Amino acid sequence: MVKYKLIYFNGRGRAECARQIFAIAGQEYEDVRLTHEQFAPLKPTFPFGQVPVLEVDGKQLAQSHTIARYLAKQWGLSGSTPFEEAVVDSLADQFADYYVEVKPYVYTMLGFMNCGDLGKLKTEVMMPGRDKFLRFVTKFLKNNKSGFLVGDHVTWVDLLIAEHVADMSSRMPEFLDGFPEVKAHMEKVRAIPKLKKWLETRPQTPF
Repeated sequence: MVKYKLIYFNGRGRAECARQIFAIAGQEYEDVRLTHEQFAPLKPTFPFGQVPVLEVDGKQLAQSHTIARYLAKQWGLSGSTPFEEAVVDSLADQFADYYVEVKPYVYTMLGFMNCGDLGKLKTEVMMPGRDKFLRFVTKFLKNNKSGFLVGDHVTWVDLLIAEHVADMSSRMPEFLDGFPEVKAHMEKVRAIPKLKKWLETRPQTPF
């Protein structure tokens, strides 16, 4: 039996998509949550000096989207055809571009960085970035009648985007204003029974 160990901090962040894949798959794994003090001496042992890191029978794999993509392929959550897999990847890449764009606001809001006045960042960075990205998501949802972003069942990019949307909605009640399809998608994904159970029982963390 393959042994999985997921290493990250005590937060959802960049490891949560992988955790949700494990939950839907019903796969046991070791969920290692480091303090920053524990991370410091381990940093040189990781492939790129950062987390998350997935260990598969002791072999290390880094980068959050690569980890999610690898795990998704194990349990049929990456798309039903090579083309669907590519579309899933394209959405994940677009999400990464969006997150770089809105990171100054998000990280300032979370207290990780200070990029200036939060109100100004919200108006000039977060909301324009949100509008552009959620319009893309809406287009995919309207073109795919299953309620998921790609194909006829959930993929890892549904988990990635629904988690972000839910998190931002909890911090900004107006985040989904004008985007009913995105709200319906988030609710559909988070109602998947095994995922719903994980969401109800996972550790409560600030990020």
